[in-house]
Amino acid sequence: MMLEIENLSCGYGDKPVVKDVSFSVRAGEIMCLLGPNGAGKTTLFKTLLSFLKPLGGTVKINGQSTAGWSRQVLARAVGYVPQAHSAPFPFSVIDVVTMGRTAHLGLFAAPNSKDKSIADEALHSLQIDSLRNRIYTELSGGERQMVLIARALAQQPDILIMDEPTSNLDFGNQIRMLEQIRLLSNRGMTVVMTSHFPDHAFLCSDRAALLRRGLPFLAGSVKEVVTSGNLISAYGIDVEVAEFTAASGRKVKTCVPLMRTDNKSLKNVLNHGSP
Repeated sequence: MMLEIENLSCGYGDKPVVKDVSFSVRAGEIMCLLGPNGAGKTTLFKTLLSFLKPLGGTVKINGQSTAGWSRQVLARAVGYVPQAHSAPFPFSVIDVVTMGRTAHLGLFAAPNSKDKSIADEALHSLQIDSLRNRIYTELSGGERQMVLIARALAQQPDILIMDEPTSNLDFGNQIRMLEQIRLLSNRGMTVVMTSHFPDHAFLCSDRAALLRRGLPFLAGSVKEVVTSGNLISAYGIDVEVAEFTAASGRKVKTCVPLMRTDNKSLKNVLNHGSP
């Protein structure tokens, strides 16, 4: 399923936070949305999810504008994984995941055996069956994130929007999360995710977008968007995109900040491979 954003402007009241945003993501693609705090990433997501009404432009799914869609209809097409979630009650993991079936239930209807089976399949697809009967509030941050993805999968959407899915995760769990996201795209899901780490775009994304305060929105291939010049203009720090060959022979790119206290040392590493 294809997500298309055309000349979208969004904000609060009549005050725009983000202007003239255009991009598209096809089925099976991952787009990584980058940008500094306050640039409008969350505002853009709220608009895509119809929590905020666009100030201009359109959001289309498979060529059809989502304007006027009910929350239930939109939820059947688009799943959402927040960056943080605190359950008000000590629900079991399977109960939290089954809540994802709400978009397919009638008013006051309870989940049936089919809904519960779909929830179980969502857990199984992420290989977290062992968490099924655990209490959600007792899980680690990484485990909670996986459960939230399972809940979104239980909606059976074609598009998944993920707000900083690696937030508060250690390095190992960040990589495991990115691997799971890539597996979802390999199954044909369209994924739009935000991240504070430009390297994540190199690790798992097909496309990238960059929000920059006071500057035009950028979207395109990772190679086109995640460049030293674009990152400098967005974050206001000196940074270089370096490429090296891993032991496996694979070419790998990474972003190296050039801290003012040791620019010379870091630049020597980039240019010569050693301080």
